[in-house]
Amino acid sequence: MQAEILVLEDDGVLNGMIGYHLSRAGYAVTAARTLAEATAALAEKTFAMALLDVNLPDGDGFAFCRTLKAAQPAAMVLFLTANDEEAAQLHGYDLGAVDYITKPFYIGALVRKVQALLAMAAQAAPLRYVVDDGHLVLDFDGQTAAYDGKPLRFTAMEFKVLALFCQHPGQVLTRRQLLEKLWDCEARFVEEHTLTATVSRIRGKLDSVGGQDYIKTVYGMGYQWMGGGAACVPKNGR
Repeated sequence: MQAEILVLEDDGVLNGMIGYHLSRAGYAVTAARTLAEATAALAEKTFAMALLDVNLPDGDGFAFCRTLKAAQPAAMVLFLTANDEEAAQLHGYDLGAVDYITKPFYIGALVRKVQALLAMAAQAAPLRYVVDDGHLVLDFDGQTAAYDGKPLRFTAMEFKVLALFCQHPGQVLTRRQLLEKLWDCEARFVEEHTLTATVSRIRGKLDSVGGQDYIKTVYGMGYQWMGGGAACVPKNGR
């Protein structure tokens, strides 16, 4: 599976060049030129890395870094900036960034740095968490899913709900318990109607491929996951 990389850079030419060379290197690239575009992408995809410009038309990369790390803690952040002041760089590191690239830079060097950082991350995390009951396969690290070999596409929020269910198989989780552990792409706690809609979408996707009866509604309380729990397996295993 290709690693997904977000490129948040308001310079259209530079954004396109970075995206082109990262795609040639084998990565899936999502391009964004504004904070709003990046936030929308975050709600739909899970990123292995984000390349963030600091100065944006509708905000700054530091603010988005907070949002990204709250929603997807495993995502690596690399700042692209013309500001080489120590205070700015330390602020980025405090927010969870792994490195800075100061403009102007060579695209080839950037690609090599991305490759090295992602390779190091892969070696440091040799295990992944999956559910595999012989029919349903949920890979929470890779954010992929399938039922009897048929691919299923879940959003980042849907994977969060599924992860909570699979961490407590057979246990009734109250709506309050679920709501306290969930947040949206801007790190805000979700509202009750959002939880209801998310569970309904998950059910609909499972039903569409024959995977019924995984989620039981316990009226007046919440939901119960009737499938298996998440297990830790070798990175390349099943």
